[in-house]
Amino acid sequence: MMRKTRSAALVALGGSVALILSGCIGAGSGSGGEETSQNANAQEISWWHNSNQGEGQAYYEQVAKDFEADTGVKVDVQAMQHEDMLTKLQAAFQSGDDAQIPDVYMSRGGGELAAEVDAGLVRDLTADSADTISNISNFTDQYTVDDKVYALPYSIGLVGFWYNKDLFEAAGISDVSPSPTIEEFEGYLDKLKDADTTPLSVGAGDKWPAAHYWYYSVVRECPFDVVEAAIESADYSDPCFIKAGEHTEEIIGQEPFNRGFLTTPAQSGPTSASGLLATGKVAMELAGHWEPGVAGGLTEDGEVPSFLGWFAFPTFDGQGGDPADQMGGGDAWSVSASAPDAAVDFANYLLSDEVQQGFAERDMGLPTNPTATGSLANETLAQLIPVRDGGGVTQLYLDTRLGQSVGGAMNDEIALMFAGEAGPQDVVDAIQTAAEAEQ
Repeated sequence: MMRKTRSAALVALGGSVALILSGCIGAGSGSGGEETSQNANAQEISWWHNSNQGEGQAYYEQVAKDFEADTGVKVDVQAMQHEDMLTKLQAAFQSGDDAQIPDVYMSRGGGELAAEVDAGLVRDLTADSADTISNISNFTDQYTVDDKVYALPYSIGLVGFWYNKDLFEAAGISDVSPSPTIEEFEGYLDKLKDADTTPLSVGAGDKWPAAHYWYYSVVRECPFDVVEAAIESADYSDPCFIKAGEHTEEIIGQEPFNRGFLTTPAQSGPTSASGLLATGKVAMELAGHWEPGVAGGLTEDGEVPSFLGWFAFPTFDGQGGDPADQMGGGDAWSVSASAPDAAVDFANYLLSDEVQQGFAERDMGLPTNPTATGSLANETLAQLIPVRDGGGVTQLYLDTRLGQSVGGAMNDEIALMFAGEAGPQDVVDAIQTAAEAEQ
């Protein structure tokens, strides 16, 4: 594990490593007047992320090397499968041992981040990252606790259906709505089944991909303010939550999913839900903006499949939610409370123009730095930018919004719904019970 000692503060950066060099972290004079460098006092920091495959992993390795070359700060990079990273991160936090906690790590905001703040695990970046925060201020709300910013969002996107255009065309589906009604969506399912194509994959083995169906049904039936009021008051008695469960049951009842979906993992390997879409075994998957990057890491040639298209979760006749609202969220970089100041500089560097442009060019997500939004290579991924930035409210993934204890209980019950062992009322009861226990 990396050393955790602090040394002289590095200048907080708003831009690139080039600014570090010109700005002077290394500038000074030795006794003989020769230039010296703080590189001689090189620090080490640890960085955990989940880009553990293909071009994305290689890019982040290069980003770390570039930072090392320019600053002398060694970056110990650990790339992990997403669920493995979350498990390891929770274990590190619970250990209470600073040496086990990474200096820079992924944060999803919401209740999870608030819990880390309450536990004193994460560093307030409001002042040290002021320039960076100013550049991405449209996306920092869900990473703000008591008016202080604790994580720097680098990718904010939406969940929707990623689909195989070739399989849709082969099934006779030539007119795909960017925002279909539930009747249109069920028409897609029927035509795909008629063409002997499995319509959907879902990684219910990891629970959260299945839970996204319920979250999105909540967005469709419950106005945003109703959801936030329920969370604030720990009162989930509004009937819209039951309606959301009924919509989820209706989709499950269509039997659209891949064989063995209850134990299918989300993203790990070619038989995962993402792998089945990437290799043409199914026609669709409900997934976030990360899907092109994940799929590209699961193909034989390592390229993002050219057949990918995207459309929004279906709407329902008479729904209570605003049709323009979406469900999504993003990822951000947090710095642990015990990390050296160099970790803050590295987090700022990860939001620089050059790193965010490289992130976009490789279709690793939807960048938050405005300079990089035009650099997305994948046209389908690029079409999410105007949806994200064009109006409507984006409801944060509910398990993240509710925090680990309530969100975990919710996901467990939704997974049981997919197994036919729980109904709409059971999901609401599980959330209510967990929320009351947390009071």
